[in-house]
Amino acid sequence: MYRSASFTNASTLNSRVMTDVLSAKPFGLSPDRQIRQSFFNRTDWPIPPTLLAKHVVRQNVRTMSNTLSKSGWNAWLRDRWHAGDLAPLISLFALLAIFTVLVGPSNFLNFGTASLVLEQGAVLAIVSVGLTFVLLTAEIDLAVGKIALLSACVCGVLFEQSFAAGPKGQSEAVMSMLPLLAVLSIPFVIALVIGWLAGALTVTSRLPSFIITLAMMFVCEGLAKYLTKSEKFNMPSLLKKLGNDGLWLGGLSIPYSAMLAVAVMLVGHVVLQHTRFGRYVYMTGGNREAARLAGVRTPRIVIACLIISGLTAALGGLVNAGRLESVSLDQNTELLLEAVACVVLGGTSLFGGEGSMPRTLIGVITFTVLKVGLNSVKIEGLTHFDLLRPFVMGVVLLIALVINGRIARGRG
Repeated sequence: MYRSASFTNASTLNSRVMTDVLSAKPFGLSPDRQIRQSFFNRTDWPIPPTLLAKHVVRQNVRTMSNTLSKSGWNAWLRDRWHAGDLAPLISLFALLAIFTVLVGPSNFLNFGTASLVLEQGAVLAIVSVGLTFVLLTAEIDLAVGKIALLSACVCGVLFEQSFAAGPKGQSEAVMSMLPLLAVLSIPFVIALVIGWLAGALTVTSRLPSFIITLAMMFVCEGLAKYLTKSEKFNMPSLLKKLGNDGLWLGGLSIPYSAMLAVAVMLVGHVVLQHTRFGRYVYMTGGNREAARLAGVRTPRIVIACLIISGLTAALGGLVNAGRLESVSLDQNTELLLEAVACVVLGGTSLFGGEGSMPRTLIGVITFTVLKVGLNSVKIEGLTHFDLLRPFVMGVVLLIALVINGRIARGRG
């Protein structure tokens, strides 16, 4: 079907080919956008696209740069800046402007507020990374909150056992490293098994992940209650330091938990944007049947994403328990809904195939700014405004989500 042509003859068509490549928005440049099928079905390529990608494109980077110079870098960036990336930023800046007016620039736009946002958003950011993977495959994980709780409970129970804490009266500082590693690693093993089980049941039973993870949520909650007997348990000092300590840069306190969250998000971004697995995640969520026909083992992708979600939930639960310096059954009650709100507020589609880690990061910051801002607002004459904060937060989130959706549809 392809016209026979040598690589030398193909070079004469480079300008046209590069223009077509730029206008077609290939998958590698913007994986969360739909691929133009006509681009890949064309039959007038001088050589097969695979060979072109390996030879012609590599040897004509200069031609590509010239094409960009002629059309303008601004036009190229504008064409690839999806409205879904812009909408969350608009919501964030709008909230910043509103709270600056209500609270006052000096009381809101300061290092103290920034430190609160970093501290309160760290756990949400960690858990949202795994949820982003799951939502990109058009699935949902409702068990993240209870996985976080169970992981913290397992860590607390193991930590207070005699083999972990050492003989009676022994200081935690002289505790051997092996038990500490066991105390910190066993919760992740349990979370991995739960994520694998949820994924395996989802792909084998062909039931919606909503139902499977809902059942797993009750399983995790029951195990947490059985382990703790509704008692509080202490946490290792390592987790306490991770949850409460940080670095000072001038007047800004940067918690270690926020640094960990950024590292986890960076790893998630690299996996999604620069690995084959990440491309398969987008393909699975965009069109699962087409991905399967293309050779992608979609069941394995779904299972892997649910495992990632379980692991990040466990990490978030341990960090949160360390921040609170203990674990109890009343923790992480709102973690699931808040994490889902962050991911969706960032522009990740519930139907799969669209989203990214930078969007999720913006969603986390927006949601945390909303929480911190509402806690800072004081209305004279309204003595019970604290009781109205959840209502106001729900209304603001609803408005922001509707506006984000309209912007994305209007400019996408």
